[in-house]
Amino acid sequence: MTEREGIKKFVLPAMMWLIFEAVAVALWLSMGNRFYLFNFSYIGTSVAAGLLLFQFRYKHARRVAQFLVGTYMLVYLGLLCNENMQIEGFWYYLFTGVFEAATIHYAVAKIAGPLVFGRGWCGYACWTAMILDLLPYKIPQRPGKKWGWARYITFALSFLFVSALFLARVSDMERIMFRAFLFGNALYYIIGIALAFLLKDNRAFCKYLCPVAVFLKPMSYFSLLRIRCDKSKCISCGRCRRVCPMDVDMTDPSRRRKNGTECILCHECVNACPEKALK
Repeated sequence: MTEREGIKKFVLPAMMWLIFEAVAVALWLSMGNRFYLFNFSYIGTSVAAGLLLFQFRYKHARRVAQFLVGTYMLVYLGLLCNENMQIEGFWYYLFTGVFEAATIHYAVAKIAGPLVFGRGWCGYACWTAMILDLLPYKIPQRPGKKWGWARYITFALSFLFVSALFLARVSDMERIMFRAFLFGNALYYIIGIALAFLLKDNRAFCKYLCPVAVFLKPMSYFSLLRIRCDKSKCISCGRCRRVCPMDVDMTDPSRRRKNGTECILCHECVNACPEKALK
C-alpha cells in the first residue's frame, strides 16, 4: 500500500468527524449548552471510528459504530436521561416549540443529514437495527414485498397519538412521553424480530414499518455519499443484489436505481463484488 493510499483511508472518517464536530460546536455556541458539544462529538467520533475500522477491513466495523451510537441513544439519552428519542418525542418537542433533544436529533440525523450520508443512520446508528442485525437472516431469503406503504401508516399513527394528547390537554406529558419511549421501543423490537423470522429478513421492519424512513427517504435521493457502480467493470453476476439487505439494485449507477433510497451504506455489495466495480 502506497503512502497516498494509506492517507486516503483516513479521508472519509475525518470528513464525517469534522461534520459532526462542526454541528457540535455550532449548537454549543448558539444554545449555550455544553451537552450538545459532548453529544455530537461522541456520535461523530463513534461513526468515524467505525468508518476507519471499515477502511482497514475489520469485519465488524459497522457494528462497532452501531453499538457505540445505538446504546448511547437508547440507554443514556433514553433510559437514564428520560428523553424520548423516538418519533413521538420529535412530535412532542415540535408541538411545544422547543428546539432541543429529539427535534435537534431529527433535524441533524434524519432530515438534513441524509443530504450528506443518505440512510447511513439506519446502517451505523439505529438502536432498533443494531438488535435486528444480530438475527440470522442478514441476507434476505425471500423476494422483497411491496409493503413500503405501511410505514406511512405508522408515521401517521405516531403523529395522531401525540396530537391527541395535546388536544386533550393531558397533564404530565413528560411522564407519558417516557412511557411511550419504553413501550414504543419494546413494540419495535417485538414486531421487528417477529417480521424477521416470518419473512426471513432481518431488515423487514426497516423496509416496511419504520416511520422514521418517511423522513430519511426523500433527502437520501440527493445524498452526497453513495455507492457507485463502474459499469465498465461490472460483469452482471448479480452478487451485489443477492447480498444487499435492503434489495437495492447497485448495478444501476443512476439515482433512480431500484430501491435507491433504501441503501444503508452497509457496503455488503462492495465486499461481494468480484470485479471491484462498486465503491
